[in-house]
Amino acid sequence: MITGLYAGALALLHLVLTFRVINARERFGVALGDGGQGPLVRRIRVQQNFAEHVPFAVLLIGLAELQGAPWWMVHAAGAALLLGRIAHAWGMSQDPEPMRFRLVGMTTTITILALAAAANVVLYAMGLAG
Repeated sequence: MITGLYAGALALLHLVLTFRVINARERFGVALGDGGQGPLVRRIRVQQNFAEHVPFAVLLIGLAELQGAPWWMVHAAGAALLLGRIAHAWGMSQDPEPMRFRLVGMTTTITILALAAAANVVLYAMGLAG
């Protein structure tokens, strides 16, 4: 399954983001919350934004693949999601934040979510008709 490639790569990115939060917590001595530490707040939001959006997007891409989406569509969605999440994480991690990377990352993520959702509905309907 092609989706496995992107799910694995995205899981590795999530681990990197998680370890960045852990390291910042250790550096600032904050076990819970953000302790009012700007760099920790930023790292928490990068990691949480990823956790809020990526699993659902990967699920939708995988379901589309299982329903027979063309290989190129699965690769395009997976690669776009991965690159978008890298852009988002990098942009939000900078101080001052270059908004264009955050904007590109979120726009890409939302677009992939919408297209993958629509693809699943269309593929399902095509299966009923065929």
